[in-house]
Amino acid sequence: MLLYNSDKYCRKIASINHGKNAKYFIETLGCQMNEADSEQLAGMLTDMGYSETENISSADIIVINTCCVRENAEFKLYGHIGELKALKQRNGDLLIVLCGCMMQQSHVVDKIKKSYKQIDIVFGTHNRQEFPKLLFDRINKGKKVYDIWEESIGIAENVPVKRKSAVTAYVPVTYGCDNFCSYCIVPYVRGREHSRHPESIKNDIVKLAAEGIKEITLLGQNVNSYNSGMDFPDLLYYISDIRGIERIRFMTSHPKDLSDNLIKAMAEIPEICSHIHLPLQSGSSRVLQQMNRKYTKEQYLMLIDKIRASVKDIAISTDIIVGFPGETETDFNETLEVYEKAGFDFAFTFIYSKRTGTPAAKRPDQIPDELKNQRFARLVALVNDMTSASNIRDENKVLQVLAEGKSRTDRTVMTGRTSSNKIVNFKCDNDFTGHLINVKIKKGHTWYLEGEKI
Repeated sequence: MLLYNSDKYCRKIASINHGKNAKYFIETLGCQMNEADSEQLAGMLTDMGYSETENISSADIIVINTCCVRENAEFKLYGHIGELKALKQRNGDLLIVLCGCMMQQSHVVDKIKKSYKQIDIVFGTHNRQEFPKLLFDRINKGKKVYDIWEESIGIAENVPVKRKSAVTAYVPVTYGCDNFCSYCIVPYVRGREHSRHPESIKNDIVKLAAEGIKEITLLGQNVNSYNSGMDFPDLLYYISDIRGIERIRFMTSHPKDLSDNLIKAMAEIPEICSHIHLPLQSGSSRVLQQMNRKYTKEQYLMLIDKIRASVKDIAISTDIIVGFPGETETDFNETLEVYEKAGFDFAFTFIYSKRTGTPAAKRPDQIPDELKNQRFARLVALVNDMTSASNIRDENKVLQVLAEGKSRTDRTVMTGRTSSNKIVNFKCDNDFTGHLINVKIKKGHTWYLEGEKI
């Protein structure tokens, strides 16, 4: 464990910014872990005397927290930072920072050094807590800063955080990944898995409860492999008694590590939401083996049956990849069949994307884009049909919804989520943000439920 020790740099920069009304803008690309990382970046920037702006043109410092899970993310980033050149030309004092997963890839950093002179600071995933020092060096010395650590030296605790929501919060419990799925870049850019101490996790949650947070989501690339003096089910029991926390979620769960004890904890702990996200990736056991997922389709379906038998009204979502190298029509049809058998409530679907440095990217049997797109369209049609059917089944039910805020488009409508992680838009006269509200579902749409407070 590392203790955050950049306070002195925060104070120095805050002194420089005093009276300047300095603004920051953060753009977050990628997953919930990146969102949690950006909340730490925002916390550090706040301590350095910056306030947030939603207008990128008025920012004094722009931070882009990058993702590299998809191949097109690189092209989008290059296009985006190219557009920032005009802002830099209009404001010579503007600082532009690139950080996150993509910066752990040497070919990306080399290209930025060579082609994008407007970038001031670059750092990766392992030294985020060093941001104030890097920024002070850039301001003080006037030279560009590139600081990429090849590996983590521990998890930094006590890093300041500025949260996006006053109702829900992310709480990372693990960083990194040891699974090395053959298509995935995450272990190479996030590093090997590290678990936070349970006391640190609980202390964070106690503070969140004191701030009025009602729902927490425990985060990790694979929360099921948490191991720091206790396993993940024990961690859930350990944090479940914190007064004020009414809901507990967690993601992501790897099927190979989902134990009977975890299912037992989900059934016994009232605060745990009736939803689990359990990535399938493919319904073909042959493809799963080549993905290095370490389970078969039969084992996955047995796990689904076990969860449904133990946890009442559980909603299950998943991830599916279409077009993995060597995927045959038979393999793809098996994915469709397993999707129907599992009865998923919703899914996140992806077209396979080559990631340099992964075993799957080197395979000669890549699937043509046209065929991947055709299969993807068929999968999406099935997902939409089954998601819509799941939501229609909720019509006329009274569901408990945690109100997260008012709709941006209609101030008479509030939005929130059910325990099953479905979005609900409901009409009500008052602002019930942060409260659990009983809502009668009037209509199930494909991607959300519509209801009225009762």
